[in-house]
Amino acid sequence: MKRTRFLAISSAAVLAAALAGCGSSGGTGGTGGAGNGQSITLGTTDSVTAVDPAGSYDFGSWNIQYNIFQRLMQVAPGQSTPEPDAAKSCDYTDPKTVKCELRPGLTFSNGDPLTSADVKYSLERNIDINNPNGSAVLLGSITDSSDASHPKLAAGAIETPDKNTVIFHLNEPDQTFIEVLTTATTSIVDKKVYPADKLLPDAQAIGSGPFTLAQYKAGQQAVFAANPKYQGPDKAKVSHVFVQYFNDPAPLKQAISSNQIDIAWRTLSPTDLNDLQNNSKVSVIRGKGSEFRYWVWQLSTPVGKQLAVRQAVAQLIDRNAIAKNAYDGTVTPSYSIVPSFFDSSNDAFKTRYGAPSVSKAKAILQKAGVKTPINLKLGYTPSHYGPNAVDEANELKDELNKSGLFKATTASAEWTQYQTVYKQGAYDLYMLGWYPDYLDADDYLTPFLLKGGFYANNYDNPQVDQLLTKERASTNKTQRDKIIAQIQDITARDVPMIPSWTGQNVAVAGKNIQGVATTLDPSYIFRFWVISKK
Repeated sequence: MKRTRFLAISSAAVLAAALAGCGSSGGTGGTGGAGNGQSITLGTTDSVTAVDPAGSYDFGSWNIQYNIFQRLMQVAPGQSTPEPDAAKSCDYTDPKTVKCELRPGLTFSNGDPLTSADVKYSLERNIDINNPNGSAVLLGSITDSSDASHPKLAAGAIETPDKNTVIFHLNEPDQTFIEVLTTATTSIVDKKVYPADKLLPDAQAIGSGPFTLAQYKAGQQAVFAANPKYQGPDKAKVSHVFVQYFNDPAPLKQAISSNQIDIAWRTLSPTDLNDLQNNSKVSVIRGKGSEFRYWVWQLSTPVGKQLAVRQAVAQLIDRNAIAKNAYDGTVTPSYSIVPSFFDSSNDAFKTRYGAPSVSKAKAILQKAGVKTPINLKLGYTPSHYGPNAVDEANELKDELNKSGLFKATTASAEWTQYQTVYKQGAYDLYMLGWYPDYLDADDYLTPFLLKGGFYANNYDNPQVDQLLTKERASTNKTQRDKIIAQIQDITARDVPMIPSWTGQNVAVAGKNIQGVATTLDPSYIFRFWVISKK
């Protein structure tokens, strides 16, 4: 679905009118003394699938959720180890049991108390709804998946002995579960407000986080107000945050370069960023990133199901050319589905395929008896991953066609439609990006490889499934790293996906904006509560 451009707020009168109307639709509206009376405006080309935590697994949606909901645990800026949020503690009592104690006296923004019953309800609801665009897949350690079409919370998986205690009984040892509790999929919703069997309309969102969603117009604007009832560790420094959604980077660049907005974050082109570097009105701020881009095979199509075809494309892809020609050299080629900053990463695709080679790709296809040229449909989404996605798609198409082994074509769809049709087999090979749910190598493996993963590309390797179970259970780092390396090697052989590159976390901000550098870390959580104005 194509998003409508929202024109930047440029006058104090319009801004004041918008603030006055904040309480008109959902949320709590007024700040009740929260914040300092100032407002910040952030522009982005990200899109939002659903504000309801049970209906989304995408970047734009999750960043709304991180700011309006609490989770039991969180990741503080610049850190990777989970810290308490709604909980005052969460600890393993044994490899299959996690006990969490809530902070006493928590409330939602509407005044309802937040108790252990809300925590259980939130996770069980996410599993029960099992929305195709949702993230219930992350809750596998407490899910009964005996009926794949109707998963449910495993019997006895969540115990709530009193209003402030939650005990998780995992179906298998999982050392990543506390990290899962930091993700937006475990956002705590009000059981009195959120229906058990369907999503709540976006504008009606109620949470207990640092901000409320005071107003929301899909594809145009979200208005956040500091939550006066918030009782967690992260107090808001401003009273309101406006998020404006742009349909392409050109007006986003214009808005930040002329100070019509305070921050531009996701996504400006490398050329735009280089140009803005010379603009004295703004600062280009570059943080550590874990953005990941790859090409995913749909194994249900006649082309994608052929191993030799998948391996041939892995043999032909020129990542250096993609980085140079599509991204002006601002991204780093990736040769494994686990980013290189993890100790357990290895260059499995480079080890197996070496440099791009037409002769080697041809030999792979001839050995399998595959006739060439092969018709191949490449899919991408034109705005969700930024303006250079089309350049990457065309670069890969040209590489394949120049080999003489393929007749590749490209097709695109806006994100809302794209994330549905790629699962239905609209493309043989399609572009996807990834930002971590939590900072662990497993988060680049389990979501994609376990029985086809969230992206439903029909990949299923029982050996990989068993190895994923072993690495999540292991408390020995050396042993775990070896298992993760083995998974990467198998993935390079099976090629359910092809890694392309990793990138930085970059924002552009006005000179009077503070705190942006603090939140630009590999988690890609844009924490509104750390941002302030001089």
